[in-house]
Amino acid sequence: QVQLVESGGGLVQPGGSLRLSCAASGIVFSRYVMAWYRQAPEKQREWVATITRRFETHYSDSVRGRFTISRDNTNNMLYLQMDNLKPEDTAVYYCHDGGDWGQGTQVTVSS
Repeated sequence: QVQLVESGGGLVQPGGSLRLSCAASGIVFSRYVMAWYRQAPEKQREWVATITRRFETHYSDSVRGRFTISRDNTNNMLYLQMDNLKPEDTAVYYCHDGGDWGQGTQVTVSS
């Protein structure tokens, strides 16, 4: 049974940082391309970043230069380091393995 469990969300001021984590189980994690998505209120879920099996990274234009995706294949963990956060980054952030979704973690950027 596949499980993706996100954590690390919270309330942060504009310009602040957060680090999201996703713990994966039930899959051979190292074989998967992993991604982060987000969904703001009343908006469609959107892609944020991807990391391949060879650790190649890709980012949406809205987060490039501010967010960093990484993975730890030994511990089946996916991360998203978010710096210089903006109010428009407010959303529920989801971990995705191409088929499964976690429950999401709320990120709120507000003063």
